[in-house]
Amino acid sequence: MRALIVDDSKPVRSILAKMLGDLGYACEQAADGEEALAILARSGRPDVVTVNLHMPVMDGFTLIERIRGQALLKSLPIVAMSSDRAPEVVDRALRAGAGVFVAKPFTPAAIGEAIAAVGARTVPRPGAAPGHAPVRILVVDDSAAIRGVVSATLSADPELSVTGTAADGVQGLARIAESRPDVVLLDVEMPVMDGLTMLRELRRIHPRLPVVMFSTLTERGAKVALEALVAGANDYVAKPKGASSEEVAARIREDVIPKLKQFRRQVSAPGGAAAPLQTRSTPRPRADPVAVVVVGVSTGGPVALSDFLPAFVKTAGVPVLIVQHMPAVFTAHLAEQLTKVCGLPVREAPDGHELVAGDILLAPGGRHLKVASAGTKVIVKIDDGPPENACRPAADVLFRSAAAVWGGATLAVVLTGMGKDGLKGSEAIHAAGGTILAQDEITSVVWGMPGHVARAGLAEAVLPLRQLGVEVGMRLRRRG
Repeated sequence: MRALIVDDSKPVRSILAKMLGDLGYACEQAADGEEALAILARSGRPDVVTVNLHMPVMDGFTLIERIRGQALLKSLPIVAMSSDRAPEVVDRALRAGAGVFVAKPFTPAAIGEAIAAVGARTVPRPGAAPGHAPVRILVVDDSAAIRGVVSATLSADPELSVTGTAADGVQGLARIAESRPDVVLLDVEMPVMDGLTMLRELRRIHPRLPVVMFSTLTERGAKVALEALVAGANDYVAKPKGASSEEVAARIREDVIPKLKQFRRQVSAPGGAAAPLQTRSTPRPRADPVAVVVVGVSTGGPVALSDFLPAFVKTAGVPVLIVQHMPAVFTAHLAEQLTKVCGLPVREAPDGHELVAGDILLAPGGRHLKVASAGTKVIVKIDDGPPENACRPAADVLFRSAAAVWGGATLAVVLTGMGKDGLKGSEAIHAAGGTILAQDEITSVVWGMPGHVARAGLAEAVLPLRQLGVEVGMRLRRRG
């Protein structure tokens, strides 16, 4: 395999030659675009070209355009690189015809991922460090500016690797085979083929490839993103807004990157195995019948709730209270979706509402849901208290209040989700004599929330998703 390295810095060329050599490439080097074109004319097409964007004589942007202007080189894999990560720089490189952008300084892993992203061959690096492999991400968005700033920001994180980009769903489906991503970050509204259409086709071809929807927080964006979640998307994230590229990048680091890292692939398990699973072998005797079902869920929630709730809500005979981690604009649409699935009204919980049997209430997005006793009544309390576990609404808030009101008559269910929200609340329910059930790892999109509860020994049973709903129904029928 042959590689052409184009960079005006001799030390950088030497470093790249060593890294590419470790990947099985024989390397030629050029100090600027004109020298690179001369090598291409003399030596013919290489397997891959790395191009520094800012060089004298002929810069990388011009070189990429000249390469793409030659019929025999139109599909030549090109990796653009620069220490300038400004969105406009990345965007210009991708528009010129680069397949992927790599920020300087780079690591051997970043170069290997970039080479693979543009469809060039690699060989495994011997002695690779154990641990989490970088999460390989395909970014699909019709905005070149968004693709640029997202790619640059994600690529700056050593745990992430942008293996490709696409401007619409048709390109996105084609790039999956080329870039072999671990996660697809998918825009909702695009021309040619929108995100929802691409998702449905992707699920037919790759039923288990994680997809995170990239949505604007508008009524339209939220509704389509919810349809995508029900159709099989694993999670969603709001498109960042900001007055400058620095603000947008900061929002990406804060909001987008944690969503993507939850899908990281475990290469090995250094330092010993994970904490063993603990469950109580026999249920504790119950003095109180079940008076309420409280549910905590996050990543993968809309699909999980659509499977879980219909198994028992029509005959529940008790209130069902749900915390799904979502912003405000999403939860009203989720309630509509769940109403259709359950055949019963699912509503955002109204502040001050007196709970009655048969209520199915969802925490309003961005606000905590609690309950409180008022004489013989139980009243819903909605507030804007501080986030817990970086979440608002938080399952811990609901679970603690349920334990205080119903004690041992509380039945809690912790479903799929990132993080440990629900753990402290489950401890309170357990201490009050209540029951906790958790979703198993195999059927969870992310086994964070239920995994923490299960490993702590708080779950009386750890069950597959569909069996969980049946189990809740059985326990409710035995409540009297």
